[in-house]
Amino acid sequence: MIGSIALASGKGGVGKTVLAVSLAHALVRKGARVLVVDVDLGLANVDVQLGLVDDRHLGRALAEGRPLAEMVVRDPQTGLDLLLGPSGWRSLAALQGEALERLAREIEILAGGYDAALFDLPAGIGPRTLRLARLARRVLLVATPEPTALTDAYALLKVGLKDHAGLGLVVNMAEDRADGLGAAHTLVATARRFLDRELPVVGVVRRDPRVADAIARQRPLLARHPTAPAASDVEELARSLLGGERDLRPPG
Repeated sequence: MIGSIALASGKGGVGKTVLAVSLAHALVRKGARVLVVDVDLGLANVDVQLGLVDDRHLGRALAEGRPLAEMVVRDPQTGLDLLLGPSGWRSLAALQGEALERLAREIEILAGGYDAALFDLPAGIGPRTLRLARLARRVLLVATPEPTALTDAYALLKVGLKDHAGLGLVVNMAEDRADGLGAAHTLVATARRFLDRELPVVGVVRRDPRVADAIARQRPLLARHPTAPAASDVEELARSLLGGERDLRPPG
């Protein structure tokens, strides 16, 4: 059993949501029963990426006092179970205190019924992101090789994730493997020097124009372009999670 995995990023625009959906799909293809929870509260878009139109979502569950299990949607393209979040709900975007704690507990209970549950977290260092990250057995910190993405990923690591026991780094949208590992080395070395924290590198996903095509077509990447380089990289990440995390950095 893989357990719960939160995908977090210091800034938006690093491809976190498409990575979450693609990774979850890869795990389903390997026989796992998988739930994706879109907890980017108020700015959710998992449904948009998959072309789903459904009025079952987190907002309704909270507004109507309904169990989260009643809001789970099955995506016919991937076989994923989805707990969607609504877009543009101020009440969810400002969720805090006991309401946030209650939601966190309910998500944790629901996730326990699956082989794997992936949480697509809001970008940044807000309290909701940090609280929901603590639900997960593992946290994948997603960054790109861009300096701004690495800087913001370090800020998130420093403020709220440095003590998480299941932390790993995924570099997304790298020009090639060397580019991704070079960017990872920068962040790994900074974390080691200033935070005294080792940061395992668990995946590099290459930049691939077919990802944008899959998003535009509202199709899962692994269904639309199963042999694309990015799809291959996501499949490799799924295999590493199933077999135990490994550090991709070369010795020294």
